[in-house]
Amino acid sequence: MGNESWQQDAKTQWNARAGGWQAKSADMWEKGSRKGVCSFFAHYVPQNSLVADLGCGDGYGSYKLHQTGYKVIGMDLSTKMVELAQRFETEGLTFQQGDLANLPFMGEELDAVIAVNSLEWTEKPSRVLQEIKRALKPGGKLCAAILGPTAGPRENSYNRLSGESVIMNTMMPWEFTKLALDSGFQYIAEEHVYKSGVSEAAVQTFPAELKQALTFFTLFMLEKK
Repeated sequence: MGNESWQQDAKTQWNARAGGWQAKSADMWEKGSRKGVCSFFAHYVPQNSLVADLGCGDGYGSYKLHQTGYKVIGMDLSTKMVELAQRFETEGLTFQQGDLANLPFMGEELDAVIAVNSLEWTEKPSRVLQEIKRALKPGGKLCAAILGPTAGPRENSYNRLSGESVIMNTMMPWEFTKLALDSGFQYIAEEHVYKSGVSEAAVQTFPAELKQALTFFTLFMLEKK
């Protein structure tokens, strides 16, 4: 499937999903799987940094980051998502429609980028990582969440096994790590958000790859070399 077809299908599907996503977004960021993302991010990225939230959805995560003390530009492929997100706009928090593979930022403009479960929805994640690297200042940070191998949303890529067109590039967390290192990023840290029924205490002696296997997503922090 060509890039134009992927982009159009992705935009159409996410426009259709926008209302349903908004209905659960705040709960995910306040009490659900994404509740620890902002604190993890803040541990590595200084306040007042200029941050691009790539695949921002309805904007709730961008809003939370702004509340934490950042200047945030939220970006999403879906025009409907951006319309929903614009209700949060204020000084230091803006939203725009855009393509992750062709970022509307100048070279070395951004202090940091965050991409929560959005890289999987791009046709060529390697291309997106190169664009992120281009837009980041030297030493800039990339925070990315990658779905674990048993995470439910990976079902969106299932139909590829029948040769059908899909708009999700599922990848294992270890694959993302390798891709990021090959793209010129340096690994800093990771944090695991486990599926229901898995406790931190039960897996504390496991090596990283086994912990990743039990996650809903793995949250990575990387740095542009």
